[in-house]
Amino acid sequence: MATGVIFLGPPGSGKGTQAEILAKLLDIPHISTGEILRSAIANSTPLGQKAKGYMDQGELVPNELILDMVRERLHDQDIQKGWILDGFPRSVSQATFLDELLGEINYAAPCVIDLEVPHDVLIDRLLKRGRQDDTEETIRRRLEVYHEQTEPVTDYYRRKGNLHIVDGNRGTNEVTQSLKDIVQN
Repeated sequence: MATGVIFLGPPGSGKGTQAEILAKLLDIPHISTGEILRSAIANSTPLGQKAKGYMDQGELVPNELILDMVRERLHDQDIQKGWILDGFPRSVSQATFLDELLGEINYAAPCVIDLEVPHDVLIDRLLKRGRQDDTEETIRRRLEVYHEQTEPVTDYYRRKGNLHIVDGNRGTNEVTQSLKDIVQN
């Protein structure tokens, strides 16, 4: 059975790291919206060329274009055994779009994993990354925005019954084991 997995979790929760590990273990693609954008632009797809036009002007890529790119990516051959989506959906409208898309391509409901990490630990992790734009103030704001926009997505999947909460405030191997247990059941 093909496995579709969605990773939710705030910046610094370890979702990118865990998505990469799990994708290798399951031999399925780890798909992030950033990866979709970079790939579409690098391959000069029609959607990639449109996205590049926005990005070259310093503008955000419109939501509709991101949705079209996700649709295109989930029609690729390499997702036959499954996929891990990281960073998508970020809103309830994107989640309902994804549900409709999965119905179109006859894909089962995804396994949704929310990595939970205490706020102070997230701030500490993000400060230790040492990125120039990662000041405590900007980190706190990003976390606020994440919670405002993504909490409804968590509630959406909780109501649908396919949400799994995982304690992300543990060692990498412990978290990976929890994720394997969820996905392989």
